[in-house]
Amino acid sequence: MSFANEIKTELAHGQIDKKCCQLAEIAGFIRVSGSISLKGLGKFRIIVTTENPASARHIKALIGDYFDIQTNLEVAKSTAFDKSNQYSIIIEPDNKSEQILRETGILQVKEGYDILTDGIYDQITKKKCCKKAYLKGMFLGTGTINNPEKGYSLEIVCGSERLAQDLKKLMASAYDVNAKINPRKGKHVVYIKNFDGVVDTLTAMGAHSQVLTLQNTKIQKESISKAIRMVNVDSANIDRTMDAALKQMEAIKKIDLNILPAKLEQVARLRLENPEASLTQIGEMCDPKINKSGVYKRMNKIIEIAERY
Repeated sequence: MSFANEIKTELAHGQIDKKCCQLAEIAGFIRVSGSISLKGLGKFRIIVTTENPASARHIKALIGDYFDIQTNLEVAKSTAFDKSNQYSIIIEPDNKSEQILRETGILQVKEGYDILTDGIYDQITKKKCCKKAYLKGMFLGTGTINNPEKGYSLEIVCGSERLAQDLKKLMASAYDVNAKINPRKGKHVVYIKNFDGVVDTLTAMGAHSQVLTLQNTKIQKESISKAIRMVNVDSANIDRTMDAALKQMEAIKKIDLNILPAKLEQVARLRLENPEASLTQIGEMCDPKINKSGVYKRMNKIIEIAERY
């Protein structure tokens, strides 16, 4: 199961007690995943579709509980080449379809005529809890999210620019996240591409278990990155130490060590005997012991003498 489906499954099992939030979630889901057709005499038929079975069962139960109706749930293959199923909730005209459209704000009256709207009905998203519920409904409908091991990106596909703009404003007012909008194949995608924004969005919707998964994955990735950086630093330090040691040994081999002062001769012979040792280690071998800076100065003096040969 993908990470997005795991989130939807968790959200679908969440309990919603407030009637206002139930309606907001239903409205969000129908807004992005519903299609409306006329059945004659001004009657409407609603079909709500999703590929996530947990979402389908959840929304079916939510609609049934809120509007006190029984709806049909049909299952079919998405396409001839796609093995996944498509779940459709069908609401006929004699099953309160018009009432559902009016209460969710999708069907409204303007200048005496019924019109189908394409934005978020602000009358059911006045409260912060209802804003989050509406967002949850939209994510259950058309939301996707990357596997956190590959990156942090959450998207919700909207059918119109107005709906996308309304969703962007809703997210900013509900929990202060700055989403962006990208037109894509005739749709408008509201997206977040940073860790904190994705975590805040999942938290607002109530996907607390998956927030922990996301945070643990981030910690693991950072630990691995830190370990790799440390290995790279150690490797670079070893390379520099070996390069310096080779240069020192080449210089020492040009010199008759017997003519060197005793302090320089001691350091030179220790380098030849210990080609992989660091300057600190050579200083520990000296008698008396000297620090890294002292060894460094003596090695530079030996190199200066070798350059005269």
